Amino acid sequence: MAGICGPNSIPHLHRRTTQSTLNLRRTDAGARCCSVSPETQNKTKTPPLLRLAVSGVTELLRLFSPSTQDNRADYQLNTGDTEGVSVSDVADVLRILKADYENYYFVTGNFTSAIYAEDCIFEDPTIKFRGKELYSRNLKLLVPFFDSPSIGLQKIEKGANMETNFVLATWRLRTYLKLPWRPLISIDGSTFYELDEKLKIVRHAESWDVTALEAVGQIFTPSSGRAND
Repeated sequence: MAGICGPNSIPHLHRRTTQSTLNLRRTDAGARCCSVSPETQNKTKTPPLLRLAVSGVTELLRLFSPSTQDNRADYQLNTGDTEGVSVSDVADVLRILKADYENYYFVTGNFTSAIYAEDCIFEDPTIKFRGKELYSRNLKLLVPFFDSPSIGLQKIEKGANMETNFVLATWRLRTYLKLPWRPLISIDGSTFYELDEKLKIVRHAESWDVTALEAVGQIFTPSSGRAND
């Protein structure tokens, strides 16, 4: 596909000047698409202790999960990591991601891992790690705690920034947790999927409409005291 920032060569001076101006505007737009404003940076900045706490809880859950061998077999069985997946352009990646959203991959743990690089970076405002198998295991650690979960895809589109292709999806997550006070987790967010030259996803980065502290705070808030939006 043609990048949104790609210039065209036009002989006429006036047209060349006009095109250059348009390209600068497109470049600025692409930079804004993949950059974070100071206000957003302040909102999404996560206290180090909170990141440490989330990582610690994740490790505890992993300790009580089935053996690594069982997890690996479960990963191969449920993630769609098959040779039959064919990707020839960014549109194919978008199509597969859209299908994964239709299968609620955030809350089921079932995703098409074949379109991800083995050492893909996964990050959100609370945690960051590398490896698609680890991502699958982390998702499946959380699935048993979900009660009436839903993940609604609001928009998904492809684009390019400089020489990097990407897919950007916006979504709405709603789920209760199977805890005595039945908290409601309600987050609107987006996921940025960065692709390499082989059209493999090398970075899966989430951003949320709430801070990490607010998101974790939802876990300790009884649903009876919150609006069920």
